[in-house]
Amino acid sequence: MKTLNKAVARYNGISLIVRILIGLIAGAVLALAAPGAGWVSEFGNLFVGALKGIAPVLVFVIVASALAQGSSKLDRRFGTVIWLYMLTTFLAAAIAVITSFLFPVKVVLADAAQSDVIPQGLGEVMGTLLTNFVANPVSAIMSGNYIGILFWACMFGVAMKNIGSESTKTFMANTADAVSQIVRWIINLAPFGIMGLVYTNVSGNGLAIFTQYGKLLALLVGTMLFMALIVSPFIMFIYLGCNPYPLVFRCLRESGLTAFFTRSSAANIPVNMALCEKLSLDKDMYSVSIPLGATINMDGAAITITIMTLAAANTLGIQVSLPAAIVLSAMSALGACGASGVAGGSLLLIPMACSLFGISNDVAMQMVGVGFIIGVVQDSVETALNSAGDVEFAATAEYHQWLKQGKPLPEFLSGKKN
Repeated sequence: MKTLNKAVARYNGISLIVRILIGLIAGAVLALAAPGAGWVSEFGNLFVGALKGIAPVLVFVIVASALAQGSSKLDRRFGTVIWLYMLTTFLAAAIAVITSFLFPVKVVLADAAQSDVIPQGLGEVMGTLLTNFVANPVSAIMSGNYIGILFWACMFGVAMKNIGSESTKTFMANTADAVSQIVRWIINLAPFGIMGLVYTNVSGNGLAIFTQYGKLLALLVGTMLFMALIVSPFIMFIYLGCNPYPLVFRCLRESGLTAFFTRSSAANIPVNMALCEKLSLDKDMYSVSIPLGATINMDGAAITITIMTLAAANTLGIQVSLPAAIVLSAMSALGACGASGVAGGSLLLIPMACSLFGISNDVAMQMVGVGFIIGVVQDSVETALNSAGDVEFAATAEYHQWLKQGKPLPEFLSGKKN
C-alpha cells in the first residue's frame, strides 16, 4: 500500500502537461511497435467516455447552484463573451473565403459517404437550435444537448433561489463541488487517455492517406492556425491592451492539446472549466459561458464548412461571386452553431452550404466523404481551435472588466512568472 501511495504521489508530483506529453509519445511508440495491441485504445475510449458522461451533469449542477445562491451576475462581461464568440466565428468564415480565393483548391472526389440526417437549409438548422432549448431536461443531459441543459439549469436555479431553503442551497453547492472533484480526478488521468487516443490514430491511419488531399488539408489547417495565432490574439489585444500570447499559448497548451485528441468541444468542457479556475475567472460567469462557447464559438467549424464548400465549387468550375461568398460566410457562421457535440459535426453541414451554389446533394456528400478521410487531422485541429477559443474569450471579457475597475491583470499576462 505504501508503494502504491508513493507511486501516486510521484505521478501527481509531475506537471499534467509533462504527463500528457509522455502519454502522447508512449501512444505513438506503442502504435508503431505493437499495432495489434487493441487494448491500448480502450484507455482513450474510457477517457473520452468519462468526460462526455460527466460534462452534462457538471454543467447542470454548477449553473443551477450558482443561480440558486443568488451570486450569478451575468453582466456586461457575459455580453462581451457572446459578442466575441459570434464575431470570431463570422471572421473565421470570412477569412476562409479569402484564403480559398487566394489558394483555390480542386479535389478528386471520393465515394459518397453515408451519414446521419443532413440539415437541408439554414432554417432547419436554426429551428433545431431553438427546439433544443425546450428539449426534455433528462433527455438533454443524457444526449449532451448543452443548449437545453443551460436553459433548464437556469430555470431550476432561479426557481431554487426563490423557494429553496438555505440547507437545500448548501446541498446544491456541495453537489457542484463534488462533481467538480470527480472532474479533477478524470482530468488527472488524461495522460492514459491521450496515450490511447494517439495509439488509435497512429495505428489506424497512415500518412499515405493524406497525400491525395494534402493541399486541401494544408489550406484548412493553415487558415485555422492563422485564426488561432493572428486574428484571435489581435482581437484580444484590442480588449486587453497588452501582449495576449501568454494567454493564447496557455489556452492552446492546456485546452487545445486535450481537445485535439478528444475531437469534441463538449467533452472538453470539464478541462476548460478547470483552466478557467486556474486563470482566476469568476465561476458564476465561466460556468455559463464555457458550455455556451462549446455550442456557438465555432471558428474551426465555420472555416471547414466554407473551405470545403468553395473547394466543391472550384472542382465543378462554379464561379463564386463576392456577394455569394459573403452570404456563405454568414451561413457558415450560423450553421456552425449547430455543429457542436459530435466529432466531425461540421462536415455534416457542408451539403447545406453547397445548396447555396446549386451543388447537388450527391456531390456535396462526396465532399463530406473527403472530409472524413482527412478528418483525423482536420477535425482535431478544428476542435483545438474551438475549445481554446472558449477559454480565451471568456478570459478576455473577464480581464477587460478588471481593467475597467482598475484591477491589475494576472502576472503571466504582464510578462512575469505565474
